[in-house]
Amino acid sequence: MTELTNATLAGFDAAVATPRYDRSRVTPGIVHIGVGGFHRAHQAMYLDELMNRGEALDWGIVGVGVMPGDRRMRDVLAAQDHLYTLVVKHPDGRYEPRVIGSLVDYLYAPEEREAVIERMADPATRIVSLTVTEGGYNFHHVTGDYDLANPDVAHDLAEPDAPRTTFGLVVAALKRRRVRGIAPFTVMSCDNIQGNGDVARRMFTAHARALDGELGAWVEAEVSFPNAMVDRITPVTAPADIAALAERFGVEDRWPVVCEPFSQWVLEDHFPLGRPSFEKVGVQMVDDVIPYELMKLRLLNASHQALSYFGYLAGYRYAHEVCQDPLFVDLLLDYMNLEATPTLSPVPGVDLDDYKRTLIARFANPEIRDTLARLCAESSDRIPKWLLPVIREQLERGGEIKRSAAVVASWARYAEGQDEQGEPIEVVDRLKDELMTLAADNRQNPRGFIGNRQLFGELADDERFCAAYLDALERLHRDGARATVESLVGSR
Repeated sequence: MTELTNATLAGFDAAVATPRYDRSRVTPGIVHIGVGGFHRAHQAMYLDELMNRGEALDWGIVGVGVMPGDRRMRDVLAAQDHLYTLVVKHPDGRYEPRVIGSLVDYLYAPEEREAVIERMADPATRIVSLTVTEGGYNFHHVTGDYDLANPDVAHDLAEPDAPRTTFGLVVAALKRRRVRGIAPFTVMSCDNIQGNGDVARRMFTAHARALDGELGAWVEAEVSFPNAMVDRITPVTAPADIAALAERFGVEDRWPVVCEPFSQWVLEDHFPLGRPSFEKVGVQMVDDVIPYELMKLRLLNASHQALSYFGYLAGYRYAHEVCQDPLFVDLLLDYMNLEATPTLSPVPGVDLDDYKRTLIARFANPEIRDTLARLCAESSDRIPKWLLPVIREQLERGGEIKRSAAVVASWARYAEGQDEQGEPIEVVDRLKDELMTLAADNRQNPRGFIGNRQLFGELADDERFCAAYLDALERLHRDGARATVESLVGSR
């Protein structure tokens, strides 16, 4: 078994692809905040592909960690010369390992704050990209306003030279560039949020304006925030993945990444300081990302929510198990065809029927072993962005909502914290205590959960939605998840 470092690359098994470029020639051009599995399976992979062509060597990535758990990522990557292995898992059981070399450094902001700010302020940095999760943008789910009351944000506004948050760090760097007469970098969001670039613009501008009105106006006028749609199923790396990489290919990697074969990136082409030639490696550069974005959020992401709570309550623990059950496949297709698709505009170059069939095949890939627990996590950040817009639009046009409402009911039932066998459910959510308190009263006060205005806004006042939600919740309590799905499948 060979430890992964620059010095050992030449000795790897021929089945393991390694960088075909001289990493010593790669210089930083991108700072990326939030170096998790998805970034390493997606953006960093695309850059590595370009570098293998002999291009983009001045677009190396410097990763930045902001959260407490990111210290371990810093340490692991540093010990491996910032290399890691990306393992593509094919449905037929074939593994395709590849060492990624586009990440050239990693800074842990709580301990290296000044270095982080200076790296972003450096003229060589032309893009600052983000995967900080759906909940990382600090906005109110109903109003969409920046949350100035957030304690860490309040700290950063009071002590702007010692920021804790992504917003404080990025704005501090932008402020230095403005003072030094350096053009601002592009802020490129790669998170699953509708209009992610537009959201980032509002949030970063609001932070800058709260700090300094003139700085805020400069950020709004001068900084580019392109929208993007990103897609690749990337489950959390498990100990078995580390062991399999060592056993099959002899590679000792402390934190590899596993993913599905499919990958997609649709990106608006707004980069004043330039960008890598992403289009050469399959990135779709477009003027308007919205049609692609809505397709993905409402078909893929919302479908993940549709299968996750029902599937977990029915006794499944992995997404592929649910999507190998014809009953649940029928539910997903009915949701996509009857409720989500009517809210979508035509998507240039995409056959939606083919896209939906591909989604089911991707979900059913047994090698990915994407846990339902992962898909059920942080629901308060996901459901309001992915599923509730479908419900609202369908209500406005008088369309079907019973499956979407039932998914909300399945979330409420899941949040009770106990499955149908009486086993505890570990609810993972930033609003865990509040949600579980509401869900504990589901039987006595079935409207209580959706009465949370922070999450549901005015939906609790809509009787058609409430009727569908209450019917599904009652069935879940009385008959269980599988019987509830049976009642939904094929119904019109």
